Amino acid sequence: RERKEHFCPAQSISYANTDPLMIVAGHGATLIDADGREFLDTRNNVAHVGHANKKVAAAVSTQVSILNTNTRYLHPHVCKLARELLATFPPPLNNGVVFFVNSGSEANDLALRLARAATGRERCIVVDHA
Repeated sequence: RERKEHFCPAQSISYANTDPLMIVAGHGATLIDADGREFLDTRNNVAHVGHANKKVAAAVSTQVSILNTNTRYLHPHVCKLARELLATFPPPLNNGVVFFVNSGSEANDLALRLARAATGRERCIVVDHA
């Protein structure tokens, strides 16, 4: 009820068509609901490191206590990460550039802007529920 009051209906909720989950905790690839039931997390973007990963949580805590910003400012770690990422790619991608984004939505927006810049066209086709 409260979510419907404070959120736009366009913002989806997983499993809204059945019985929405009230998730209160997680560890590894597991989500835990308010009743203590465990679920395999197949939706969130943390599958590669897991929920409550102590090493990641410590690194994030350390970093945000120093600086919490994005790539619009110069910082040596951003360039170091770009170099390290590119070094993992095969030629010719390892001589390319990287784009850092913070979500799938931002990545989609960037891809659309790049396609428009490359083609000079504004129109595109979007698949329903894409």
